[in-house]
Amino acid sequence: MKKKYVLILTILLLIWFFLDMIGISFSDSYLVSRSFSEDGVFFIIYLVSLLLFVFKEKIGKYVLTIWLSIWLFTQCLFHYGYQLIGQTTESKINYFSGSIKIFNINGYFPDLYHFILHILILISLIVLIIYIIKNKKYKNS
Repeated sequence: MKKKYVLILTILLLIWFFLDMIGISFSDSYLVSRSFSEDGVFFIIYLVSLLLFVFKEKIGKYVLTIWLSIWLFTQCLFHYGYQLIGQTTESKINYFSGSIKIFNINGYFPDLYHFILHILILISLIVLIIYIIKNKKYKNS
């Protein structure tokens, strides 16, 4: 697998995540609220990890893999964990009440922005792992 496939996905993820830094609103709803104060550290860590992968691939591919894994875990924990234990807090439902939803479900289900974010993180992580494994096999043969 070529590095460009990993870069396309990870840069697409970076652009999508950047929307969280600036916020995208419409007249009566929003795709994502401006959340730099809450998510800025995650954005900076992701950006640094991605730059390490681009310029220092030998170490960067592992840093990026670890970061994407941690990020996916925390996203799933905070966005799906409530369903796993069977409890949804009213504050979480209210916090996302104005966001664009994919499904109208009683209780909480991640909004469109977060649902796409989670898919992009997962696909980027899978493609990165495949890239690492295939390149390791290629270098060993």
